[in-house]
This record gives sequence, structure tokens and C-alpha cells, in this order.
Amino acid sequence: MHIVNEFPHRIRCIENCWIPMSDGCRLAARIWLPEDAETHPVPAILEYIPYRKRDFTRGRDEPMHAYFAGHGYAAVRLDLRGSGDSDGVLLDEYLIQEQDDAVEAIRWIAAQPWCTGAVGMMGKSWGGFNALQVAARRPPALKAVITFCSTDDRYADDVHYMGGCHLAENLEWGSVFFAYLPRPPDPQIVGERWRDMWRERLENVVLPPAIWLRHQRRDAYWKHGSVCEDYSRIDCAVYAVGGWADGYSNAIFRLMAHLDSPRKGLIGPWAHLYAQDGVPGPAIGFLQEAVRWWGHWLKGEANGIMDEPMLRVWRQESMAPARDLAMSKGGWIAESQWPSPSVTTRRFALAPGRLASNPGPDRGLEISSPQTTGLGGPHWCHYGGAVANPGDQRADDGASLVFDSDPLTEEIEILGAPEVALEVAADRPVAMVAVRLNEVMPDGASTRITFGLLNLTHRESHEHPRALEPGHRYAVRVRLNEIAHVFGRGSRIRLAISTCCWPLTWPMPEPISLSLYTGASALELPIRSASAADGDLAPFGEPESAPDLKVTTLVEGRAWERIEHDLNTGETTFTDYDEGGLFGGPRQSRIDDIDLTLSHVYLRRYSIREDDPTSASAEIQETIEIGRDDWQTRIKTRIRLTSTREQWRLQAELDAYEGESRCFSRDWDETIERDHM
Repeated sequence: MHIVNEFPHRIRCIENCWIPMSDGCRLAARIWLPEDAETHPVPAILEYIPYRKRDFTRGRDEPMHAYFAGHGYAAVRLDLRGSGDSDGVLLDEYLIQEQDDAVEAIRWIAAQPWCTGAVGMMGKSWGGFNALQVAARRPPALKAVITFCSTDDRYADDVHYMGGCHLAENLEWGSVFFAYLPRPPDPQIVGERWRDMWRERLENVVLPPAIWLRHQRRDAYWKHGSVCEDYSRIDCAVYAVGGWADGYSNAIFRLMAHLDSPRKGLIGPWAHLYAQDGVPGPAIGFLQEAVRWWGHWLKGEANGIMDEPMLRVWRQESMAPARDLAMSKGGWIAESQWPSPSVTTRRFALAPGRLASNPGPDRGLEISSPQTTGLGGPHWCHYGGAVANPGDQRADDGASLVFDSDPLTEEIEILGAPEVALEVAADRPVAMVAVRLNEVMPDGASTRITFGLLNLTHRESHEHPRALEPGHRYAVRVRLNEIAHVFGRGSRIRLAISTCCWPLTWPMPEPISLSLYTGASALELPIRSASAADGDLAPFGEPESAPDLKVTTLVEGRAWERIEHDLNTGETTFTDYDEGGLFGGPRQSRIDDIDLTLSHVYLRRYSIREDDPTSASAEIQETIEIGRDDWQTRIKTRIRLTSTREQWRLQAELDAYEGESRCFSRDWDETIERDHM
């Protein structure tokens, strides 16, 4: 990362500014401005998230937003209602209230003497979601957005469900959110009322995974905030960015295909991170790219950014599996439109053990995977840790139906979403298939390229699932995640199909035996023709930022993942422990300029026996500490999920401490009926 110390504009920072809402609530903002913005107004860039501008994202905010201010923009970091130092309580994701507040905040920002009246909005994850959602509300001052690591479909392509299967991430993110909701405001900002505000948050804390488990179908709850319901509502310019190691790259292709407004898409090899911090690398100078985007749409600069290809992606090349992959092998390619005329479909028929050129006889193949199948890729999303990439797939392949191509005599390049057409029958009314597309190296190592899931009761609709008739044959299609990849000469393409995918997704209510019939089953690959124009793409600059925040490490952190198998009980346990919290870093650190000490530690443990899906259990513990001098607070949470064939059971605990005294405690114990899951 190149640190820029001299900018076209000198910068000043307003540590806290209150933005009033019409109902009397005040939202807390941190604002970076060019020093002369009061006399020479500038456009504004809003980031609007619940992750606390005062502390937990301060280290990320400082070098990014100061960079924008140094290039002639007002950068506004706004805490959502009920988070950070803002008034009120936060009750769920993406509420109408959240959007209403954003529309009011944009109106307020545009009317300030330091603003020209033109506003952009950007954010990653939550901030990427609400950038799209607020764009669909069409506030007049909002001219453009940059949405990182987000989705247009809250049910089918978010942390909660995938292919109608319940993701472990529903509990993991739900646990993080559960621990974030009751964090106190800072007394240095809100004064003596901090304790009353904290008490209000504690007394109104919800259990997020329970909310989401009550909506197991794609109902009105999920349609709210899903801009795919009406893409035409978005009329401002959209730059959608993501990474192959993230969970949200699919939406970029849909936005490019369906938006009518000006748009660009960019996908790197990265995890759930801003591209200037991208891991696996290479990271790019995205802040320079963002300044070009804002310059065109907020200042009217003719800088050529919209003359470049609509979609630019990192094309991965053949690589051995590596849990600790730091740098991706590959290069940049581009398409001027999506769908692209340079992508065609190549169909491989499924024959026993192999991918064939032509369909063969109708053969029934049986698979009943152990419940532990899936440990070769336990994460739905990579958040930037050292060991979060999928590992060698051979163990999972051995528990799956496998179909291999012959060794390739030439490279095969794919771009888009592979699909699998299957004819299957199950012996239970509720069943799933997990499909992985792998590259098998000449030495036998198996690298996961992409994957897809389908709850077979959702074969026709996520809104109206229908139980299977045991033994009846169904034609289904499984769409895998979008990807750009080159299968190397000498490698084999492998399709692996299993009946479970633990712990990435929760198991079905009963063990499944699946029959797959080869006659009508096939793999469809999106083959891309090589383009000479790929070599003419202008390179991205090296990552840049404003100077980093000064932080002192007080206690170094550690992180590890472990798989243990108990030979006496037959139980397998996957444990994920991190002392750096969701955003990584040391176990305990101090933000020097405001003398604030922070800590976030979590433990995630998943257990199951290979023959019994109802033995599945998940437990997540989180501890968050915030304080300075004689003001010390601590939040401790624990969530546990188990299930029977008919019900989920969620148990949770929340304890809050001021100093060493526990000042609040509450328990939850909820059962929720399983709905075709």
C-alpha cells in the first residue's frame, strides 16, 4: 500500500456531527472535508452502516475517507439509527426506517454550505446493500453509487439461504449482529445520557437468527430490500464490485444484465474486502478508480471511465488447492456487455464416473453422503483471514458421485455460471444436492472452482416449496456460482455431487439416499472465446490510501481452525477461533487519538455424527470490549442451534458488564418449525 501524504486539497475532520431526522432522532456522522469547502463547495460521498464510525471501523475509514476528501469531496461516515453514537434502537437489517433515514440524510447533506448538492453513496456489505436500496428510492441529490460485496436478492443470494438450503452463515452473521446490537455509545460524544441509551439498546435487543429462520421461504420479508424485484427503480449510475472469494459476486452479473442505468462491474480474486485491501491478491488501486468514478458522475469530468468495458474480471488460472492462498494466479479480462456474445454453452453428458461428449444410456447411480461431507470448504464467504480458502477436495470427492473429463489437451476458459441438469429421485420428502466443479491436477489434487446448492423441495420455486414423492424421478437444474477460470492443459474437469455440505449448510431432517440418472443429466459450461482486446486493458494502479490511523497493539491476537474426530462417539467437530474479531487484527488494541481500547473475540463450533443429521449442533460465543480509563464495557453472547426432524431450537444468552459488574442479562429459548428444510 502506497501512503499518500500530499493531496490536492488540505483536509479537516469533524469528529462528530449530528444529522437531524424529522421525528427528532439524531444520527451521528464523522465528516472529512477539504479545508476550503465552506467557500468552495464539493460533492459528497456517503457511507451509511451500523459498524460504528467512532471505533471498530475507524482504522478502515480513516485512510479511505481522508483520501476522498484530499481529492475534493466531502466524505460522510454515518452511523445507522441505534448503532454507534446515533439515537434510537436497531431492530433488523434493511428496514424501511433505515431507508427513510438515508433519504433524509442525503437531503441534509446536499443542503450544506460545503456541498455542491451532488451526492454519491458507497459501501461494502451492509453499506453496499443499502446503497442499492437507497438508489431505488431515487433521492434527487443521489447521482451515483459504488456497491461492494452486496446483492440484489436478499433470499436467494445472501448469507441466510442458498438454493433453498439454510446456510451456517445465517447463524454466524446472526451471532455477530446479535453481539453488535447492544454495544454502547461513547460518553465523549453523547455525554451523560450514554447509560440510558445503552439500557434502551439492551432492553430492545432481538435475536436475529430467529427472525430469519421464521422466513424460510422467499416471502415479502425478503422481497423488501431486494432490488431485483424492480431493477427499473434504479436510475442513477452504479459501479458494482466484488471478489471470487467473497459470497456476493453473482449479483454483479445480474446488475450488468438488468439495470438500464449507466453501470460498471468489477470482480477481482478478493475476499469480503475493499479492493485496495484485497486478499487473495493482487489488490488494486481502487481508491484511484473510485475518484475517477466520482469525478465523472459528481463533477462532470471527462475522464474516460465510461468509455471502458462494462465488466472487468480477474480470470483465475489453474492452481493447486491452498487454504492459505495469498496471491491468485491469473489476469484481467473484460466484456463490453453482459450477457456476452463471446460466451457459449458446452454440454458434457454425465456417464458413470466420467464427463462424456454425448449422452449415454440411462443408468441409475446411488449416493448417500456422510453428514461430514463438505469439510474441504467449510466457509460460504472468505472474510480475509489467512486460512479461509477451500482446501483439497479429495476427501469430499470420495464421499460424492464424481464425473471426470479426460485429461485436457488444451486449456478451457469459462466465464459465467456453470449449470447442471439432473434427473434424480430421493428416498425422503426433503432432500438436497450439493454440486462442486473442481479442477483435478495431474498429481490428483482437487481444487474447487465453484459450487452450487439446491434444496430439492425448492426445485420449482423458493416461494412455494413442494415435498418430494420418494422414488419419483424429477428433472432439476442447479446453478453454480459465477466464475472466470482457465482449466489447464493436462488437468481434468471434475463434477462432484453429494447429498450434504457440512458445515456450510445445515443438514436435511433425515439421511438421504439419492438416485441420479445419467441419460438426461449433464454439465453445462459457459465457454469464453479468447479476446485479443484483453491484452489492451489499461492496468490498475498500485493500492493507495491516506495515512493509516495510529493504533497501538496491546495484546497480540491469534486465530485457528481445527477439525477433530472422536473415535468413541463418531462425532466430528469443526472449530473456528479468532481473537481479532470480524475485521481481523490484534486481540486488544488502543485507538491513540481518542484513547479508546477495543477487543472482539469469537469462537464457532460445529459438531455432527456422520450417520445422524439430527446430531448437528452449532455454538457461537462472542466477547466485545470497549472502554477507556474508568469507563469499561463488555458484551458477552452465546448462541446455540440444534434441530430435530420437525423443529429448529435456538438458545441464546446475552450479558452486559459495566466495569466488572454485570448490569444486564437475558436468555432466549425458541423453537421454530422446519419448513421443507
